[in-house]
Amino acid sequence: MINNQILKIKNSIGEKVKLVAVSKTKPISDIKNIYDKGQLIFGENRVNELVQKHEALPKDINWHFIGHLQTNKVKYIAPFIKLIHSLDSLKLMKEINKQAKKNNRIIECLLQFHIAKENSKFGLNLPIAQKILESIEFSEMKNISICGVMGMASFTDNKEEVKNEFKTLKNYFEILKDNYFNNQSHFEHISMGMSGDYEIAINEGSTMIRIGSLIFGER
Repeated sequence: MINNQILKIKNSIGEKVKLVAVSKTKPISDIKNIYDKGQLIFGENRVNELVQKHEALPKDINWHFIGHLQTNKVKYIAPFIKLIHSLDSLKLMKEINKQAKKNNRIIECLLQFHIAKENSKFGLNLPIAQKILESIEFSEMKNISICGVMGMASFTDNKEEVKNEFKTLKNYFEILKDNYFNNQSHFEHISMGMSGDYEIAINEGSTMIRIGSLIFGER
């Protein structure tokens, strides 16, 4: 069942969109099953769980952190994390850069934007993101690489609302690309779309989708 679903999704999205298999709360055996079918990108949202899974599973897995990240937890994932989707403050950016430097790495990150109606979701607004990118602190960071943007749409059945929120994120990406990352090929990712709305997200320009329940089943 799991194998059929992931192959079905991969076939439907094509090669230009990256699939992050959201494995949070799922046992190592389920992750290994998906890994054995060729899936190398997995997403987790709890640091302790991510560290345990990283230690137990093959080392060629690309681990993505997709949850809200506290600054005091960065040090635990800095040695191995492939991409942090949830960079939402200058304070967190400084800590990621600091821990990346300690590990002699450059850590790739996405700027998380608040595009949903729910206040419970985290994320930057455009003016704050611009202020960070224009700051002296950011200009001096050598161990962090901003590779794009991430956002979560409202949890709603209103597809038009979801579509408009994804359009907003795509617009933010283009503004940042034009003004801060022009001719920088590494700034390329728009991480948007989950199990319930990934098709809308892809139509609106997503380059990376985060799918959990459609692959692993409901939690």
